[in-house]
Amino acid sequence: MADLSPTSHPHATGRTKYRGRHRAPHTPATAYVAVCASAALTLTLGTATASTATSGAPPATAQDPKPSESGLRAELKKTQERVDALIEDYNAKRVALADVRKSEEAAKRQLEQAELEYKLAEDRVARVVQLQYQAGSSGMAALIASENVDGAALLEQMAAEQTADVTGFAQARDRRRIATETAAKITERVQTEAAEIEKQREEALTLIDDIEKKLDRLVPVGSGRRANGSWAPQLPTGSDNITARTRSMRELIMRRFSLAYDVGCYRIDNYGEHPLGRACDFMLSATGSMPSAEQAALGDEIAAWTVKNGKKLGVKYVIYRQRIYNMSMPGWRSMSDRGSITENHFDHVHISMH
Repeated sequence: MADLSPTSHPHATGRTKYRGRHRAPHTPATAYVAVCASAALTLTLGTATASTATSGAPPATAQDPKPSESGLRAELKKTQERVDALIEDYNAKRVALADVRKSEEAAKRQLEQAELEYKLAEDRVARVVQLQYQAGSSGMAALIASENVDGAALLEQMAAEQTADVTGFAQARDRRRIATETAAKITERVQTEAAEIEKQREEALTLIDDIEKKLDRLVPVGSGRRANGSWAPQLPTGSDNITARTRSMRELIMRRFSLAYDVGCYRIDNYGEHPLGRACDFMLSATGSMPSAEQAALGDEIAAWTVKNGKKLGVKYVIYRQRIYNMSMPGWRSMSDRGSITENHFDHVHISMH
């Protein structure tokens, strides 16, 4: 939502009204890979020759025809299925890992209880040993020789208590050992599962990154580029009233990113480039509301991608988060405060074309 000058004020009302507004499709994060198929016809020759090399076919030469659309679609579908399988397995392992961690916590609690019981049993046995030492052999002998019924009962009770204490100590010791071994095994399993999950995640991210790089290499040169690198003027066309360069940029970004909000380009106005069909706004949140951290990160990605491919597409400048990046003067520059979230371009990324 900007015009040719970064100091002008394109949002007089604080809200934008577009004609020919496009609603971005909701797509799952992993489904982005399917976008590759739309650019399949222009994939580099090296991508297609990998499959022919394994079948014994001769290496490709400069005279070899470009791979067929059906062949490229099959390759891209295979890659997408691999990514989907990796992410599905990754999600399944995350669920399993959560269950394992619950078991680990339970085992640790059992170990703590076993340690407590072991300590109590150990104290009781120590008390028995101490009593025996204090009573001495003469005291015990006197109780045994005594014909007093109470003395015999006391002796029997002491023997029973000692037996129970020693038995309890042995049982507590065994429970502690089992709990320790169980907790150690579960902890080892948790660590192994966590490492495997991380490996799976890295594999999925590597594949996705590879496909994204291929897509970026397929970004076409905007229409109307002259031999000297300048851009021929274009008039708006079509029902959306935007130029061919603007339309190409809009469609590429809508395919490249998962957008949940409107993309507005042409609108009736007295100034700026929107009425000329040379600018689009990619909304990140509802108009006038501050984007979440995730939405703002998406804006960063869109802005960075546009700057990276700007000279190829015919981008004039990008505005986002009260900053402007002019393709003729590389680098982000701060802009003056225009007074609102929308006018300061926090809720959308603005892209103007030559």
